[in-house]
Amino acid sequence: MNAKPSLPIHTRPKAPSRLKHVLTAVIILLLLWGSAVQTESTLSELVAGLPNMLDLLREMFPPKWSYFSHITEAMLETIRMALVGTTLGAIGAIPVALLCASNLVKSRWVYYPVRFLLNLVRTIPDLLLAALFVAIFGLGPLPGIFALAVFSMGLIAKLTYEALETIDNGPLEAMTSVGANTLQRIAYGVIPQIQAHFASYVLYTFEINVRAAAILGLVGAGGIGHYYEVTLGFLEYDKTSVIIIFTLAIVLGIDYVSMKLREKLL
Repeated sequence: MNAKPSLPIHTRPKAPSRLKHVLTAVIILLLLWGSAVQTESTLSELVAGLPNMLDLLREMFPPKWSYFSHITEAMLETIRMALVGTTLGAIGAIPVALLCASNLVKSRWVYYPVRFLLNLVRTIPDLLLAALFVAIFGLGPLPGIFALAVFSMGLIAKLTYEALETIDNGPLEAMTSVGANTLQRIAYGVIPQIQAHFASYVLYTFEINVRAAAILGLVGAGGIGHYYEVTLGFLEYDKTSVIIIFTLAIVLGIDYVSMKLREKLL
């Protein structure tokens, strides 16, 4: 009688060593301690500064609700800046993202330099961009729009090209085999796979830009940020709290609408 072949015995994988967790915790603690030392920040300073923080919060309440009428137009300007800047950035992000995707552009001499330039743009803070454009165009919302457009282009292009590299290449190969050119492959093979993700990235960037546009006025780029500078400079914290509450309400509203739109698109 033939013996039955023995079945492989499935062993339970070994649990990670406790030493690994201990070493990880020690490294994190050392990094935190080293960062605190280099930045000259201590827990005692935080505890000592808590009364001052509480005093500031007490001065912010109750808010001066009548100040709403003074900042409504500036808040609308902030939203318009974010909308126009996001739109311009999204348009500019499309060719940049296509040039960065290694599955669409096969030459490393193309997508590596474009990626480098994209990363270079993304390292520039939006406040610095706004300050540079203020020096070029002068005070007003225009420098803020250009700063948000450059910031949006960098963020949307980064997210989009990473999504492009995960698309199904089957439709592209099929279209290439029947003689489709590059524009046809992009229009019928790439866009249908990426359009929902692209719309989601644009909406997400718009949410960020509303928050960013609220502080660009600190460098003279228009919007509600100018009122932050004025009220804080004159120690009118009750008016500052109104600006914060107004900005929070606008951001929450935009976040809700964007979430509903993303649910329909994805």
